[in-house]
Amino acid sequence: MIQGRSNFVFRVKNENTYVSKGLRGQYDTYAINVNVNIVKDDILDIEGFKSFRPDANNAKFILEGDKYICGWEIEKMSKSKFNVVNPDILIKKYGADTLRMYEMFLGPIEHSKPWNTNGIEGVFKFVRKFWNLFHNNDQLFKVSDALPSKEEFKILHKLIKKIEEDIEQFSLNTSISNFMIATNELAQIKCNKRQILEPMTIIMAPYAPHLSEEIWNKLDGKGSIFNATFPLFNASYLIEDFFEYPISVNGKMRVKLSFPLDTPTYKIEQEVLNHAIIKKWLDGKSPKKIIIVPKKIVNVVT
Repeated sequence: MIQGRSNFVFRVKNENTYVSKGLRGQYDTYAINVNVNIVKDDILDIEGFKSFRPDANNAKFILEGDKYICGWEIEKMSKSKFNVVNPDILIKKYGADTLRMYEMFLGPIEHSKPWNTNGIEGVFKFVRKFWNLFHNNDQLFKVSDALPSKEEFKILHKLIKKIEEDIEQFSLNTSISNFMIATNELAQIKCNKRQILEPMTIIMAPYAPHLSEEIWNKLDGKGSIFNATFPLFNASYLIEDFFEYPISVNGKMRVKLSFPLDTPTYKIEQEVLNHAIIKKWLDGKSPKKIIIVPKKIVNVVT
């Protein structure tokens, strides 16, 4: 049995009045199934509802703020319950790759899951963010041949490692999560380096084939992306050289400072005490002691 997410409106008995979910306790109402295709994030498209139920053309709608909030329930997917979602509608609105990845993102492939499109917008935003890595603000394709930083290589190889593990375990939902994390990290540092984005596109291809093939073509890739060699994981890029210490004064975190892992304790103490923010919180006082827990915290006690 295929389960779906149904939506309901609440009609006041013996009246042509519909009450939003949060206000229904103030009225004597009964639930009516509504077409899920005119509901987005449980907010009813009132004009769409009037077309769906012509008798509602002259109805009164009691809203929460300016929105009509629908009720919902997981039940058998059925035309009689108006909870059948036509994939053609979703593909037209979001694209085939978004729908494909959203289906993977719903949860572990071996588990039974109710069909629910409320979260598809999040996957669609991710697809656009990935696309924007390759394009400037004017949507012109712009990829740099400059040498990536160690941080950029680390993001890529962390992704390769996780995707290899996900594929082995058939954990498609966590693959999508890992792509989202990597894309967000690259977007934050404004990475558009070919040596990072090209292998990332190859990794993405089984999940978003149409998007990846189009980007591959823009990258001047030879033949189809599905004939490209899968990137190799290099563990050396995941070795940490620095650690970012949270620096506390009397147990309250005031600043974060990054030090090479081989920095001696006395050097860490010196730099912490000479930092402007720490000097401000010490207010001229000499610390009684400085507690340094390697690769964890630094606490200055006054």
